[in-house]
Amino acid sequence: MLRLLARLVLALLSNAIGLAIAAWALDDFGINAQSFLIAVLIFSAVTTILGPLVIKIALTNAPYLMGGIALVTTLVGLIITNIVSDGIAISGLSTWIAATVIVWLFSVIGSLVLPLILFKKVLQKAKEAKN
Repeated sequence: MLRLLARLVLALLSNAIGLAIAAWALDDFGINAQSFLIAVLIFSAVTTILGPLVIKIALTNAPYLMGGIALVTTLVGLIITNIVSDGIAISGLSTWIAATVIVWLFSVIGSLVLPLILFKKVLQKAKEAKN
């Protein structure tokens, strides 16, 4: 249960960082400050739920997409968040592509770096216990 909660916190923070950087870096990508948290929650829920579904669809119908599953899931998450939330606005094909890559990249970086920052003591204790 604790691992699930830790993964949830990491996913929310990573997605928040990715969405914030995309909004900062891209002119045609905007997030309303008041609904930023809602957009992060919607995006995180969509990508968490759709990830396994997209993998299953790709395995069955388009196995060549397996390498880009995370990118496809990120794109679908952005599309659904854009439709459902009034707080996010994305326009232009190049912005959609760049936003997908930026959000995906910072989600990956966040999932690798944030545990080292947030759970430093826990990781240190686990490392000491192994020795």
